[in-house]
Amino acid sequence: MTDDLLITLKTTFGYDAFRPLQRDIIEASLAGKDVFALLPTGGGKSLCFQLPALVRPGLTVVVSPLIALMKDQVDQLQAAGVAATFLNSSLGSAESRSRLAGLHRNEWRLLYVAPERLMLDNWQENLKAWNVAAIAIDEAHCVSEWGHDFRPEYRQIAKLRELLPEVPVMALTATATERVRIDIVKHLKLRDPQIYVASFNRPNLTYRVTPKDQPAKQIMEFVKRREHESGIVYCATRATADRTAEALAGRGLPARAYHAGLDADERARNQELFLRDEVRIMCATIAFGMGINKPNVRWVIHYDLPKNIEGYYQETGRAGRDGLPGDCLLLFSAGDAAKQTHFIDEMTNEHERNVARAQLRKMSHYGESAGCRRAELLDYFGETFPLDNCGACDNCLEPRETYDGTLAAQKFLSCVYRIRQASRFGCGANHVIEVLTGADTDKIRRWGHDQLSTYGIGKELGRPQWASVGRELMRLGYLAQSEGEYPTLELTAEGVEVLRSRAPIQLTKALDLPKARRVVRREGEIACDEILFDRLRILRKQLADERKVPAYVIFGDATLRQMAREYPDQEGRMEGIFGMGEKKRAEFGSAFASAIATFLETNPRMTFNE
Repeated sequence: MTDDLLITLKTTFGYDAFRPLQRDIIEASLAGKDVFALLPTGGGKSLCFQLPALVRPGLTVVVSPLIALMKDQVDQLQAAGVAATFLNSSLGSAESRSRLAGLHRNEWRLLYVAPERLMLDNWQENLKAWNVAAIAIDEAHCVSEWGHDFRPEYRQIAKLRELLPEVPVMALTATATERVRIDIVKHLKLRDPQIYVASFNRPNLTYRVTPKDQPAKQIMEFVKRREHESGIVYCATRATADRTAEALAGRGLPARAYHAGLDADERARNQELFLRDEVRIMCATIAFGMGINKPNVRWVIHYDLPKNIEGYYQETGRAGRDGLPGDCLLLFSAGDAAKQTHFIDEMTNEHERNVARAQLRKMSHYGESAGCRRAELLDYFGETFPLDNCGACDNCLEPRETYDGTLAAQKFLSCVYRIRQASRFGCGANHVIEVLTGADTDKIRRWGHDQLSTYGIGKELGRPQWASVGRELMRLGYLAQSEGEYPTLELTAEGVEVLRSRAPIQLTKALDLPKARRVVRREGEIACDEILFDRLRILRKQLADERKVPAYVIFGDATLRQMAREYPDQEGRMEGIFGMGEKKRAEFGSAFASAIATFLETNPRMTFNE
């Protein structure tokens, strides 16, 4: 069986080896077991149900939430010679009938479908008639209200268990906390599932956070250094997405907006232009991206602070899906957190408000943290990063300066203590800072806090600096913030001890605008002849346009870079090139070999050490 799997992997998909956990997941599914698989974006989730569909008899039904994603994956499978199709509302009635007839004739190995369509009455008869051998539920976190993208229609999928009781079910997701994992297994009624959780680490991604300061200018400078690369700018509002796209387009950069305020045709058109590399930059709200299977997104910018770490991880994960390097930049502003808090306060459900506040607080802590970004992200998902320095985030590459913050910390902690001692209740951070800086407010006078020994003892720092000290003390565990609509600060046991002992405290300087950066070799980098790589990219675009598919359906960037490194100038030398399956080699091999041979007539071969 293992040999058959490897042969299929090589001949159909052009890969020499499985990624972590893929083989285990595939073998468990082929043994008829239910499977829960958590693989990070770019970790090869799709192959876990696509490859078994080719080696087992019958039809594999793939439940997918977005129309664009279905078409994208089916295009890629058909380019590799796989009998795959989809059924959704984008098809006309004649085309739908034709595909349904093909399903009744057992012509297809994979069928992609939206969850709501599965629940239609006539589909129950169809599913029983189609010899369904397996069900794969992609983006399975949509079933959980604790997930970041809950979709009520996903709750209906569990009915398939009653309809097809013997058919094994595979649930797949790229992001889920322990709570969401339990929810998925429960709601999909998975039976004694084999559970596979890969590392959340994306070693090819570099994470950076920088203070938001003239964001339009910051984005422009970032993008201009990446002239030929595709990327996404995530914005909190439709207006910001529109404004940013217009500003970039006004400077001659190919950018479009994507959000729910645009009509469906314009959204679909902009998305298609992005997939086809006609537009390189998408300025979008979080409505964009879940269904994007584009592997060569090289960077992701967050113009605004995301609502939670899970969403941030998912969105940054859209960079570097092909394993080549990707850059993730968050423009951080404490004011963005205040704006988000205002929206949260307008929620009517108290439980949802508290959950949203806690999630936003963790996101803010991530933004201001002086620790390894990678370690913090992994810790959120319950994973420990084993190294002290990841070598691929701003805090590890350019550690922030620390300073002796003992006096400032003592003042802040003392003020929190004195307020609690005098009033028998705690106050929020803003009130503590007003007491420290000697503000004359109605609350301070009414509560007698102008009589405290700590009143006005912090006039040497401005309010933003004190707010930074307070947040740092929370991160260090000396202060805790209560839940609820009006969160108050309290000393922790560690805070009481450090206040009593007057132990020295090192604080980290606030985020500063970036200075010149040292160049480091990045995980996933493939050194190659960049001029040839550009020539091959142009050829790939021509071939893709002729077939009306995105360029990556022909070949991914990793395949082109390997060709631009090894110079296979004859079709027979294409053997072993990453991502070059038999059908693709037969269809495209000679065109690329010819382009390489022509290039070598006037250009010398380069050699690469590593």
